[in-house]
Amino acid sequence: MKNNQFAIVPTDSEAAIAELQKIHFITAEMTDLKTVPAVYQALLAKSFPEVRSTAGLKYKFANIMATRQQTLDVWLAQAKLVNNQVFYNVGLQLLGFLPGKDFDLTDPLLAMRDIHLPMVGDTAFDRESLYYAWYLLLNTRGSQGQTLIELLTAKGFFAPFYQTDNAQKPLFFNGKAQAVFDTDDLIRDVVYVEAPLDTDNDGHRDLLKVEILRPAETATGLKVPVLYTASPYNQGIDDRAGEAQMHNVDVPLTAKTPDENTYADIEYHATTPALPAPRPVEKTTADAEETFGRERSYTLNDYFLARGFAVVYAAGIGSVDSDGLAPTGDTAETASTIAIIEWLTGKRNAFTTRDGDVAIKAWWTNGNVAMTGRSYLGTLATAAATTGVAGLKTIISEAAISSWYDYYRDNGLVVAPDTFQGEDTDVLAAEVFSRSLKAGDAHRIQGKFDAKLAELTRDQDRTTGNYNQFWDERNYLKNVDKITADIVMVHGLNDWNVKPRNVANLWDKLQAVPVTKKLILHQGQHIYINNLQSLDFTDMMNLWLSHELYGLDNHAETLLPNVLVQDNTAAETWQAHDNWWQDTTKTLDFKVQYKELVPADHPVDQRAAHFTDKLPEKLFNHYKNDLNAWQTDLLTEDKTNPLYDHRLLFKSWQAPADQLLVGRPHINGSVAVNQHFGMLSFMLIDFGQAQRLTVSPQMIAPKALDLGYHWREDDLKDFKLAPATPFKMITKGHLNLQNRHEPWHAEAIQPNQFYDFSIDLQPIFHHLLAGHQLGLVIYATDMKMTVRGNQDLQYSLNLNDIRLSIPLKTLTAR
Repeated sequence: MKNNQFAIVPTDSEAAIAELQKIHFITAEMTDLKTVPAVYQALLAKSFPEVRSTAGLKYKFANIMATRQQTLDVWLAQAKLVNNQVFYNVGLQLLGFLPGKDFDLTDPLLAMRDIHLPMVGDTAFDRESLYYAWYLLLNTRGSQGQTLIELLTAKGFFAPFYQTDNAQKPLFFNGKAQAVFDTDDLIRDVVYVEAPLDTDNDGHRDLLKVEILRPAETATGLKVPVLYTASPYNQGIDDRAGEAQMHNVDVPLTAKTPDENTYADIEYHATTPALPAPRPVEKTTADAEETFGRERSYTLNDYFLARGFAVVYAAGIGSVDSDGLAPTGDTAETASTIAIIEWLTGKRNAFTTRDGDVAIKAWWTNGNVAMTGRSYLGTLATAAATTGVAGLKTIISEAAISSWYDYYRDNGLVVAPDTFQGEDTDVLAAEVFSRSLKAGDAHRIQGKFDAKLAELTRDQDRTTGNYNQFWDERNYLKNVDKITADIVMVHGLNDWNVKPRNVANLWDKLQAVPVTKKLILHQGQHIYINNLQSLDFTDMMNLWLSHELYGLDNHAETLLPNVLVQDNTAAETWQAHDNWWQDTTKTLDFKVQYKELVPADHPVDQRAAHFTDKLPEKLFNHYKNDLNAWQTDLLTEDKTNPLYDHRLLFKSWQAPADQLLVGRPHINGSVAVNQHFGMLSFMLIDFGQAQRLTVSPQMIAPKALDLGYHWREDDLKDFKLAPATPFKMITKGHLNLQNRHEPWHAEAIQPNQFYDFSIDLQPIFHHLLAGHQLGLVIYATDMKMTVRGNQDLQYSLNLNDIRLSIPLKTLTAR
């Protein structure tokens, strides 16, 4: 194991001792102890809060080795001093590491260094240095990916704090909130927020169901901040309706009617529709009339429920027990999302029932809100942030969409999220319209939703794939300048569902916005990362949210890296950077010639290369049913490969040294096709036999992460090195040849005439090892993502015109 820990707040000895006193690790009785070993034994005794007898404690000590020859109980009976060898032998075992397997009892300091665990260098401890070493050990992550203080929390260390006065809560240790709230006593309320919408046109403003979990202390006056997750999936999904709406992608690409569109012609301009009057408030109450059992929770939210944060879930318009129609990403969905924030901050009404006759306020909150969640959930957090809504202090958006066009389209082409061929905005709307799951509600509303679905199908325009007013309404990047909330963005560099362009474009635009922003890029697909063994993500978010929502001066804004990236060549390796590609000055530039990527200053032959897109029907059907076989054959150089004549493949020199490739790979060139229409697809490949990280974290131990005391759990996972493979796709991109300049402007093309093109591929952060080769693959139909017409389209590319440019960043030592 290699630990990567970014959330430890640097603390001097005096402050550390004060914090240990605050959490009762140092007590008044310890001042009477005469020797350092006696103090050490008292500290150790507190490390087993589950033990209530001297005999039980002795048994615990007897199962810990202090040296190679002595157990801890034997060593303590005769100890004259405490040295760092014994301290870290014992400390490593408290953290879950095993002598003889994870470390050697003769040299625990070597293991501390190898695992990247913080330590104190003193050979022998006096009382003050012992306290400081203990403080640091409590903040050190163990073999299960949790700090010692978290491991003790799961054993009940903070249970005695449940009864402390509200004035002493929340409790912070090393800049992070601790689990001093009893999750057995959480209050669960349901309210109905009135949104400034009437999307189902029933003459009443839409009511939105909200599920609330809050600490019991809020009932006696404690004001707490809120973690709010807007999830259209929260009240259930209608899979059958979504499947019924799926589109056939085995259709031909067709010629578009040329136009003279500029952006101004398709720009979305918001209008203010007439709304029914708000419900009159004749009576108010402080008590909800409805509750609920188990919510569809997010384990990061569960973690914070034990630490003094309330959690709110809302599925939004079109969901079970709410009004409205599911619209997939439009301004109404954004308005319904922020309506909950406006209620939490006292600016909007909510009611205790759907009758809307008794109002209730969020009197228990301090008015500070964060939004959390992945995918659609993170997308709505992004959408909310771009409104500048008051009270939203920060968002933690994971795998979030910043423009829906970049999710379902690419440069004038219909391009699916990976593994979701045939999905579109109407499919997603049908799936999350959970009102259809309640027979009575469906009887009343289904006709209106069917009309809404038809509208989505029409306006999303799968015929041309052009960017239009429909997509412009769903482009949150237009309003980045309105953001006032600080932002943490998390995204997978191998996420081909919500592709990396979504986070890259948002990050790029945020450079001009005066908010604190942090970016974490991992090597996974469409995943959460709060349960990784090698990264203290949950601690980082604790540091962040304690600062953002409780106003704690813990230096989170400067302590956490601006950009944190998981290395793609080694397990358990994360590196901090100041920025992504925005601070680069160098590029790696190539031309192409027959089968080769060559340096930009290399002379090349002026010639054309050709490929055809049409496959034999049997082979075409084989690839449709085995997409992995299609991609493997696409990248295989053997002339017997069935796709050899259906793509162009160029490979570079073997890299003389490691290279760090970042940002947006850019390709220029010229192409001709034998019809009035065509498309190109591109892949950038890392060729070289090597073990590579799995794109999904692997299970290490199920339910191994305790999120509190007698509370919920999470699986422990991490990325592992898989068996060696000869290549890996770094990134890809797609282009409709009629949209060579703008996605909203279709241009005419003539058969067999060369046209210039220019394209940015999906952004990257890729470590290319010495001896590896870069590969550029140019093809047409992407079996995983584009339409698959299997048409007789023949492409010619002028090799002399093709240029590949990739930004480079200085590679730091690991």
